[in-house]
Amino acid sequence: MSVAGLKKQFYKASQLVSEKVGGAEGTKLDDDFKEMEKKVDVTSKAVTEVLARTIEYLQPNPASRAKLTMLNTVSKIRGQVKNPGYPQPEGLLGECMIRHGKELGGESNFGDALLDAGESMRRLAEVKDSLDIEVKQNFIDPLQNLCDKDLKEIQHHLKKLEGRRLDFDYKKKRQGKIADEELRQALEKFEESKEVAETSMHNLLETDVEQVSQLSALVDAQLDYHRQAVQILDELADKLKRRMREASSRPKREYKPKPREPFDLGEPEQSNGGFPCATAPKMTDNKPVRTPSSRSMPPLDQPSCKALYDFEPENDGELGFREGDLITLTNQIDENWYEGMLHGQSGFFPLSYVEVLVPLPQ
Repeated sequence: MSVAGLKKQFYKASQLVSEKVGGAEGTKLDDDFKEMEKKVDVTSKAVTEVLARTIEYLQPNPASRAKLTMLNTVSKIRGQVKNPGYPQPEGLLGECMIRHGKELGGESNFGDALLDAGESMRRLAEVKDSLDIEVKQNFIDPLQNLCDKDLKEIQHHLKKLEGRRLDFDYKKKRQGKIADEELRQALEKFEESKEVAETSMHNLLETDVEQVSQLSALVDAQLDYHRQAVQILDELADKLKRRMREASSRPKREYKPKPREPFDLGEPEQSNGGFPCATAPKMTDNKPVRTPSSRSMPPLDQPSCKALYDFEPENDGELGFREGDLITLTNQIDENWYEGMLHGQSGFFPLSYVEVLVPLPQ
């Protein structure tokens, strides 16, 4: 800070001390102004917290919340991106269902049903992507702009007004010792700042219908999402009921056991009645040699899980692993995501890809 800046700061501080300690009556702002300032302060706090809670509502996963905040909605509108850049839980569930449905094959009623459900889950993920984009564009971004511009500008005017009020009061107490022109200029600057601050607050409070419009856009986006979700789920429910009716109407196939093959008891001289003995462990220096397993088990005194499938990270902050990897659990983000460590790397991963061996403490 420059010397001039330090002097100015000291000047204002001395004015405040003089006003409070010396018992001097400072210039009072009218009640309407104070009420307007209070309403602006409440508006600012409301917008800030609603912004944070809306982003958390759309994406409970912290890694996805960060992606949502950085999302450029303009590029989405122009068709330059296909999704927000993070996987939706519905999409992960759909991929899991489709994968297992294909493994079960077309002759399995359950396999075909999993394919139907998986495709519906994928569609739900796309609808959820659209919800995130719409809310970001029509609700989050306008409110963020209100914080960054209008509310910030009002705070600047109020801070400037307070400085000029203190300057005017200080010079008013020195009336007779300073030129009348200097006092008159201080009064004009104070009244000018008060008018600018009052006008900016008035414009914000009188145009709050814009915030109502943005809130309406949030509800419209939610309604559109739920309508599409209901349509997708209704179609899936009809398909599953039709499959149940078709399966119930088919004649049941009777189980016919295959003829048993003769069992060879082996040579009679075997000491255990003909059953072959288990292969003895290899010996080295009269000690059995243990065959190493492909992956060692983790100690049972710490939370851990085992990877059921390969997981390729698609976003920053996610932890990649291979089937069979043993991962140390450090935190549960929500009902769908864990945080863990593998080979010294920490990150997030979906619960559906692992089997919990030792759960996290409650």
